[in-house]
Amino acid sequence: MATVNSMKITDWVKPGDKSGEFKRQQSIFRNWISREAGAQFPPEKGRYHLYVSYACPWAHRTLITRKLKGLEDIISFTSVHWHLGAEGWRFATPDEKLPGENTIPDPLHPDFTHIRQVYFSNDPDYSGRFTVPVLFDKKTKLIVSNESSEIIRMLYHEFDDLLPEEYKKIDLFPKALQAEIEASNDWIYNDINNGVYKSGFATTQEAYEKAVTTLFSSLDKVEDHLAKQQAASKPYFFGDKITEADIRLYTTIVRFDPVYVQHFKCNLRDIRSGFPAIHRWVRKLYWEIPAFRDTTDFEHIKFHYTKSHKQINQFAITPLGPVPDILPQDEEVRAVQAAE
Repeated sequence: MATVNSMKITDWVKPGDKSGEFKRQQSIFRNWISREAGAQFPPEKGRYHLYVSYACPWAHRTLITRKLKGLEDIISFTSVHWHLGAEGWRFATPDEKLPGENTIPDPLHPDFTHIRQVYFSNDPDYSGRFTVPVLFDKKTKLIVSNESSEIIRMLYHEFDDLLPEEYKKIDLFPKALQAEIEASNDWIYNDINNGVYKSGFATTQEAYEKAVTTLFSSLDKVEDHLAKQQAASKPYFFGDKITEADIRLYTTIVRFDPVYVQHFKCNLRDIRSGFPAIHRWVRKLYWEIPAFRDTTDFEHIKFHYTKSHKQINQFAITPLGPVPDILPQDEEVRAVQAAE
């Protein structure tokens, strides 16, 4: 059985690591779909398949981008079951009726029960984590990439020649904003996207406090930035159009109140009562942009975290709140109503 430096899949901090800090594994498969002549993986309709989880924020990025760019008929996808156990993510069985489009058995490999088998089909000696997303080439039966930040960038323009003009013109990484997006990606990834995991998986008080205080300091920074944008009538992270920055931040923020506040102990404040600008921003994306709302499944999200992480939640009890998972755009919690 593959191991990760003697770690089990369900070990989030290496046994014996006295720092108590969660350290995320680097992705291994880093190939690229390209329009360049002679590319190993050229863009073709129906050639590529995404393996995702509705629960996973990294995989969620790819589903949002796929829909924003109108690639639904060009790239197929399968979502795994929300449960992550000792053998990693598993596929739903035919008798399981789970929410979420394409939460089904593996359509490419009918005998595969777990995503790990997709990895082993490419590398029998693979010894890393069996993560999602996985971008798979149906023609060569090779994994193209398992790095979400690179998969979404492949989807920005490499398939444009196959798209109608309305989708071809959507630019999620505009040249004029690239430097700013890259700069924000750096600290938002380290402090927020990965910061919730550093907080939740910490095995020492010191590691937890270091991570959670950095997380909330950076959320304050996002709040200040979005408040200034909104004051200038710019609803998104960098102006009046959605960019990569919105996609990458959204998948963490939409999970924050339903999961990270209680499950990962990120409870200095919640989004709905403690960060008004972030709250306006995330609800606009969810309620007004189908690519965000239609790819967000709170049942997968809440069940995955609370029923897969036995070290954190021994009895796998899923809290009922918050209610609702996300508030309507014209409604606030009572504390905010009173303040207004």
